[in-house]
Amino acid sequence: MSRIPFSNVAERRELPPALAISTVIFSLRDDPRTGRKSLWMPLVRRTREPFRNQWALPGGPLGPRDSLIDAAAANLRDTTGLIPRYLEQLYAFGHPDRSPTRRVVSIVYWALVREDDAHDTDTEATSVLRDDPHVAWFRADDLAARQDLAFDHQEIIEYALWRLRNKVEYGSIAYRLLGERFTLAQVREVYEAVLDKELDPANFRRALRSATDIAETDEFLSGGKHRPPRLYRYTGSPTHRLESENIA
Repeated sequence: MSRIPFSNVAERRELPPALAISTVIFSLRDDPRTGRKSLWMPLVRRTREPFRNQWALPGGPLGPRDSLIDAAAANLRDTTGLIPRYLEQLYAFGHPDRSPTRRVVSIVYWALVREDDAHDTDTEATSVLRDDPHVAWFRADDLAARQDLAFDHQEIIEYALWRLRNKVEYGSIAYRLLGERFTLAQVREVYEAVLDKELDPANFRRALRSATDIAETDEFLSGGKHRPPRLYRYTGSPTHRLESENIA
């Protein structure tokens, strides 16, 4: 955020609120603790005050000519090198005391990144994440890391997780974290990672096969030791970007 030409804290607090954009980015990654998939998110280390050296969500001030969704997409691209496949407005956070200096209202988006995209060595994302010491991936359930976040970003992440867990129950969110072709077991991995609990494989498979928005393909997953599982595809809405006029 640009320097405010006032040295007096009281004067800064009387200025009109500044607008900012933040983005919560979720991706599925291997969890070394459990050997299963879990939900991860990239955070950035702040290099200036307030909250210098603390981790925060990627974000920045809203430019005078920036659209909200373009600014949010730029946050994801600058942090991970990726173009979002799913981007939705989450909420507006504007408590008067969320910033220790001038009041800042943050319009928050959340994005979903496929695991294959995040690990693709042919994309810019890999080099960005490996070479930038101010960007790192954290488990979404890492409470110790979240307690040390700048501003009210812990509250924002908790709200984003709540929204994600609610939407995965009835929407197409799970497929935004998968490739074009996927097995039923991979879909279950997404649900287990998002809901943070194990699901009965047989019951889940039966329920998923009755769903109307996925279809069998003639392809099978190769490379395993056992009988290769069939691959499926998502047949629902192809929309990758969503933007609401209302902040909700």
